[in-house]
Amino acid sequence: MSDVHSYQPTGEAQFGDYVALLKPRVMSLVVFTALVGLLVAPVPVHPVIGFASILFIALGAGASGALNMWWDADIDAVMKRTKSRPVPAGKVEAGEALAVGLALSGIAVVMLALAANLFAAGLLAFTIFFYAVVYSMWLKRATPQNIVIGGAAGAFPPMIGWAVATGGVSIESALMFGLIFMWTPPHFWALALFMKEDYSNAGVPMLTVTHGRKETRRQILIYTVLLAPVAIWAACTSIGGPFTLAAALVLNAVFLKGAWDIYRRDETMAEADKYAVEKKVFKFSLAYLFLHFTAFLVEAALKAQGIGGW
Repeated sequence: MSDVHSYQPTGEAQFGDYVALLKPRVMSLVVFTALVGLLVAPVPVHPVIGFASILFIALGAGASGALNMWWDADIDAVMKRTKSRPVPAGKVEAGEALAVGLALSGIAVVMLALAANLFAAGLLAFTIFFYAVVYSMWLKRATPQNIVIGGAAGAFPPMIGWAVATGGVSIESALMFGLIFMWTPPHFWALALFMKEDYSNAGVPMLTVTHGRKETRRQILIYTVLLAPVAIWAACTSIGGPFTLAAALVLNAVFLKGAWDIYRRDETMAEADKYAVEKKVFKFSLAYLFLHFTAFLVEAALKAQGIGGW
């Protein structure tokens, strides 16, 4: 169990510390993919309702981040990448992080129900629970499959956005979910390859720690291969079209090439050269997801002009 009570504030928390508590980088990805899900849905949403819904989805994402930082304060403190986070750095008290997370969770879910519909609110509530409890409290410290199963939490936002507009789910929203779900393992394992000591020192059973670098590289290739048909399938549905299909083919070809380079690289390479390959793939993976969802938006805009879609 996380020893959250051992992290006490070293001074008065600043506004920026509370912003950092909400994981703004993760929140930005949640907001973007949820917005895409909302905008490409077949049912138009009033701009005020759409804005309010995205705001409350963002609050839900922030709530998840705060709860995660509360629970993971002990391991965050020993990882270079996370030791400066507000709780382990002593900028925000653990109890405050918990209170912020719980308060924002309640506000986000209730207000999304009022602004949009109960189904979207229920899906947001489940997403927060999945990230804070299933992933953070259970999977992360229990299995090397933590990021595979736990990745579902980051894959729900476009489904929530779609549900705001339609009140339900569909093959299109499921495929947007699947795109992020299948992308998450190669994305995070590429990071783990050049951050291995962090996870080892923290006692987190990341695949690089439990099965080694070679197996991690093999799994990156496998998941990248499995990702490609999901992306192409999504491009062939009502939210896709010729532009999205072309984008999917190019982006997945580049991602597959990167995964192949990681898998086939020479173990005798200098450590810095190994990390260069892994960092290159990790950075591209960020662009990959952003460009894929941007393609859905472009396709929707083209269809609105009568020149896109199937």
